[in-house]
Amino acid sequence: MDFELSQEQQTVRDTFSRFCDERIAPQAEAIDEAHEFPWQLFRELGDMGFFGMRYPETDGGSGMDLNSFCLALTQVARGSMSLAGAVAMQSLMGTKFLHMLGNDDIRKRLFEPALRGEKVGAICMTEPNAGSDLGGIATTAVKVTGGYRINGQKMWVTSAPVADFFTVFAKAGEESKLTIFLVERNFEGLAVGRAIEKMGVRALPTSELALNDCFVPDTHCLSAVGEGEKHLRKLLAEIRIITGAMAVGGGRGALEEAIRYAGERKQFGKYINRFQAIQHKLAEMATDLEAAEQLVHYAAWLKQNDKPCHQQSAMAKLFASEAAADVCDKAARVLASYGFAMEYPVQRHLRDIRFTLIGGGTSEILKLIIAKELST
Repeated sequence: MDFELSQEQQTVRDTFSRFCDERIAPQAEAIDEAHEFPWQLFRELGDMGFFGMRYPETDGGSGMDLNSFCLALTQVARGSMSLAGAVAMQSLMGTKFLHMLGNDDIRKRLFEPALRGEKVGAICMTEPNAGSDLGGIATTAVKVTGGYRINGQKMWVTSAPVADFFTVFAKAGEESKLTIFLVERNFEGLAVGRAIEKMGVRALPTSELALNDCFVPDTHCLSAVGEGEKHLRKLLAEIRIITGAMAVGGGRGALEEAIRYAGERKQFGKYINRFQAIQHKLAEMATDLEAAEQLVHYAAWLKQNDKPCHQQSAMAKLFASEAAADVCDKAARVLASYGFAMEYPVQRHLRDIRFTLIGGGTSEILKLIIAKELST
């Protein structure tokens, strides 16, 4: 792999770095405290073409490579993990299946406006008794004249309160295998439930979703019956890679705060960044984040070039999320009592980073995946 960024990749990184510093970071605290979807910044990123970066120009996107997208997403997460989670969902999980499997009408009415940020998409897989275990999904889709009747309960649906459409995984057919359906918000029988209060990413709304005898027309059965898991597996590596990129961004935001504070805080007559104990922490944080970013970009390069990356994407997400969580903890320790104070951004990074430990697969599941790959 060539570790030197192309001119286009440098431009992407620098563009979104400026956007983070000038637009996201100044609003991050207010966004977090409001507990409301960051509509303004979401739409600004839509105007910048963020949601279409991974889609072909012929379909309204810009056809950029996965590393470019990771560079942009890392900068967004550096400013606000809530915003990063919202735009990552919109750019990949919320719209990908419409692009892959939707008909012309679905693409025109939903996919194309979503790339502009005019409509919001969400994905529904997790259930009260089915998280990492997709086989535990209990939502059913029964064939009826002209379509399907879907019944079930979904949990942890990111962006659900503001979403216009939902990609729903349900069991269908005689063998009750996973199938992908598109459910629009105005469909009878769809109900967005209570918002789930979270310790972090508080501006990224997450809710329950109920499907009570919800009729979905045949045109909205996106996959062939029973082929939902096959299509999902095509996306898993990319989901893990971009989650790793978000983790790196969140960690960098915390590191920057720690460096700034250490250069301003005096104890025993000198700035604390002159104390070896603090220097060691900062050095460890920076090294771990550099290693995490290289793992993420290597996995992205493999994915972009159609090379095997199942193991590497799991490694990248595992290492990046765990390293970033450790970095955020160390940043809080550098600030000592002020790392516990709500007036400093470090506490937000510390809360938000846990989002990356869950999305894309827990660390425990990823370790099982990696171990399995090692033994085959």
